[in-house]
Amino acid sequence: MQQHHTLAGRRVIVTGGGVGIGLGIARRFARAGAQVAITTHSRPVQEVIDALAAEGVDVIGTQLDARSSAEVDRVVDDLTAQLGGLDVLVNNAGGLVARHPVAQMPDELWEQVMTLNVTSVFYASRAALRHLSEGGRILTISSLAGKNGGGNGSAAYATAKAALDGFTRALAKEVAPQGIAVNAIAPGLILDTPFHETFTPVEAQRQQIAGIPVGRAGYPDDVAAAAEFYARADSGFTTGTSLDLNGGAYFS
Repeated sequence: MQQHHTLAGRRVIVTGGGVGIGLGIARRFARAGAQVAITTHSRPVQEVIDALAAEGVDVIGTQLDARSSAEVDRVVDDLTAQLGGLDVLVNNAGGLVARHPVAQMPDELWEQVMTLNVTSVFYASRAALRHLSEGGRILTISSLAGKNGGGNGSAAYATAKAALDGFTRALAKEVAPQGIAVNAIAPGLILDTPFHETFTPVEAQRQQIAGIPVGRAGYPDDVAAAAEFYARADSGFTTGTSLDLNGGAYFS
């Protein structure tokens, strides 16, 4: 792959950087010249670091439960110190947890989905703002579900992802005077991710692909390509946006 150092010198933290979209972003950012730190929860962080090193991609990282306020504060401070500063936070940690109709949904599941997808982004963004300055970027991975309500049984997830768009706009306005840009990306069907391996049967994937005008599903690098633009030092006039990234399947 040809390497363009569009992110040379940019110091980046990617939450949920061990698998799927987060891993794709970490890989692409490092190849674009960034110093990348990842956090992982489901996968041992050293395993990810070693796998990327085998591809010639250098990252550092640590385990993190993004639902813990104190842990997020500690880890963001620690990784920022290791990087020698912070320019970009990518909020990627999140997940559907389980499909469940609203009529039978336990309180605990609703709260779990909100904490994992919304509160975690608040915690990480707040922690990052202690370190970000002029040219800083916060990018949150939202979802098409936040725009179209998602698939069956994903009301909690769709609500959480819609909330991230509101958070993105509010925070963008709040920190714009400091030269910090805040944006979101709302991916549609992105394969090679645990999300769809777990929650979207192959036949359902086929049906979704049939409705995508570009004629294929997306992959983590499709999301990473858009993320790379948002992370750049020269993208600061773009803020408060939520990018539809779905091959033309849906326009908000």
